[in-house]
Amino acid sequence: MKQETQVAITRVPILLKLKKYADNRGFFVETFSKELQKQLDLSSSHFVQDNHSYSKKGVLRGMHYQTSPGQDKLVYTLEGEIYDVVVDIRADSPNFGKWQGFHLDSKRGDILFVPHGFAHGFLVLSGHAHVTYKVSSFYSASGEKSFDPLDKTVNIDWPLKEVLLSERDQQAPSWHQAEKL
Repeated sequence: MKQETQVAITRVPILLKLKKYADNRGFFVETFSKELQKQLDLSSSHFVQDNHSYSKKGVLRGMHYQTSPGQDKLVYTLEGEIYDVVVDIRADSPNFGKWQGFHLDSKRGDILFVPHGFAHGFLVLSGHAHVTYKVSSFYSASGEKSFDPLDKTVNIDWPLKEVLLSERDQQAPSWHQAEKL
């Protein structure tokens, strides 16, 4: 009996290289469109809110995620440079607990898609950074989760050793104690 090959399509982080139009006046870049969303097969992501954060060099925000409702994110650095990290928190994933880092720099204009099922955090490498991100669901206090971004089990290789964490992130549970999906 012939067995058919089964393919499982999973949503993974995607780094998008956006086209920048620059001249002596400055530049223009399109950071989001329904057409781009369609091309990337992100049709299930219905972005409902834009967030903007400002942080100084050495600020580490993370590792954050939302369980219910889950959130997809489109992360874009308006000004400055960050090291953006995602960690797979899907218990049934072959990449569970693994992390991946991306350098996002406003000069390059890259954008990062972070699907639901990944914790997200970033470290500011430049003097300061303005970061915006679209989210696919509204904030839910009961669904808000995090784990320690300096946890040795996950062992993220942050490019700066001296970091500034919020009180909330300092008190975040360890990887083993954190709720997963």
